Amino acid sequence: MSRRLSSQLQRKFPEDVYCEKHLELVQLFCVDDQILLCGQCFHSQEHENHLVCGVQEAAGVYRKLFQEILNTLKEKLEVAKSILADEQERMVMIQGEEQDFKEMIESEYRIRFRLMVEEMNFRSLQDCVFNPKLREDHLNQVLAFATELKGQSQETLQRLNDLGKENMNKLKESEGRLSGHICSLQKMTVELEKKCGKYTLMVLQNARSSLKRSESLLLQCLEQAQITDLSLCQVTGMSRMLKVLQRAVTLDPKTANPCLVLSEDLRSMHLRNVQQDVPHSPGRFVFSATVLGVESFTSGRHYWEVDVEKATKWQLGVSEDSASRHGDLPTTSGNKVLLMGSLMGTNYTFWAFPPLKRVSLRGEQMHKVGVFLDCQSGQISFYDVANRSLIYNFSSLTFQGALRPIFSLCIPSGVTNSDSLSICLPPVSSCDVTVSPQSSLA
Repeated sequence: MSRRLSSQLQRKFPEDVYCEKHLELVQLFCVDDQILLCGQCFHSQEHENHLVCGVQEAAGVYRKLFQEILNTLKEKLEVAKSILADEQERMVMIQGEEQDFKEMIESEYRIRFRLMVEEMNFRSLQDCVFNPKLREDHLNQVLAFATELKGQSQETLQRLNDLGKENMNKLKESEGRLSGHICSLQKMTVELEKKCGKYTLMVLQNARSSLKRSESLLLQCLEQAQITDLSLCQVTGMSRMLKVLQRAVTLDPKTANPCLVLSEDLRSMHLRNVQQDVPHSPGRFVFSATVLGVESFTSGRHYWEVDVEKATKWQLGVSEDSASRHGDLPTTSGNKVLLMGSLMGTNYTFWAFPPLKRVSLRGEQMHKVGVFLDCQSGQISFYDVANRSLIYNFSSLTFQGALRPIFSLCIPSGVTNSDSLSICLPPVSSCDVTVSPQSSLA
C-alpha cells in the first residue's frame, strides 16, 4: 500500500490525515521519498537514514520556495508576453520594410537606365544623325543594356524576396516557441498558486516534481529571432554618368552654425567646442551644427560627393530654400531630406528622414558618400562611393521650391570633437566617359 498522499487528500485536503497502514495521524514528511509519515513509519528501517521533518515545517519551507518561484515565473511571463508582442510587431514591420526596399531597388534601376540612355545619347548623337548603321547599333546597345539591367534588377529583387521569406519564417518559429512557453508558464503559475493556498498538505503533493518543472521553465532562455538586415541586398554599381553630373558645391558661411569652422575655399567644415562671433544672419542655423550649400537647384540632375571619413555622426541631403526658412526653424517638417550616418565602434548605422527610420547597418568604415538629386523625377539617392553601392534613395518626392545641399555634424556636449566633412571636387575630365553597358555599372 502506498504511503503517498491518499485519494482523500486530492479531493479535499483536510488538515488531519491518517496513515492507511497504521491508522495513525500523519505529522511527518520524508524529504527524500516525498511522502507523509506517521510515528511508526518514521521508526521503520526504511526511513532511518532519511531527512524527515514535521508536516507544518516542510509545508512552510516549500510554500516560501514556491512563492519565490511563483513571483519569478510571473515576471518571466510578462517578459515573454512582451517579446511575443515585439516579434508580432516585427512581422508587420519587415513586410513594410521589404516593400520599401523593393520600391527603392526598382526606383534605382529606373534612374540608372535613364542615366545610361542619356550617356549613350550624349556620346552617339552626332555620329548617329548621319549614319543609319550607327543609329541601329546604338539602339541595339540600348536594348542590350536594358536587358542586362532588367536581369540585375530581377536578381536583386529575388534576393530580397528570399531574405524576406527567411526572416518571416524565423519570426513565425519564434512566435510559436514563445506562445508555447507562455502557455507552460501560465499553467505552472496556476499550479503554484494553488500550492501556495490555504491547504498545508496541498503544498507537499508532488513538491519535488513541481520544483523541477518550474526551475526548468525558468532556465529556458527567452530570445528574439535573429533576422538578417534587408539592407544586405545591396544595389551594387554606380552610373558613370554621375561623374558628368558632379557639381562643385561650396558652403554658405551665412547659414553656418557658430560652432562650425569653414575652410577658406568653403569646401570643408569642422567642429570647435567654442562658438565663434559671427554676424547675425536670418538664415543661420543656431541649434544644430549645420550649413547649407551656396548652390540651389530647381531643375535638372545634380551629383556631389562628401568625404565623411573624419566624422562619427553626420547628416547629408537637401533642404528647400524657402524664403520663410529661418535657420533651424523651418515652416514645415518635410522641407529636408536627409541621410544620417552614425559610427559606433566599427559599425555604421544609417537613418533616413522623412520619416525617421533606420535603413541600413554596415560593418565597415565609410569614406565618401555620393548624393544624387533628380529634380524632375523627385528622386534623391545616397551612395557608398568606395564600395560603389546604393545606401538608400527617396523617390516620387514633391519639391516646393529651390533645393540646396545641406551638411551637418553633431555638436559636442562638453567633450572635444574634431569631426569634419569635406566636399569633393569634380574630376577634371568628368566628360571623358567611354560608353559600354557593363562599364557604365562599374
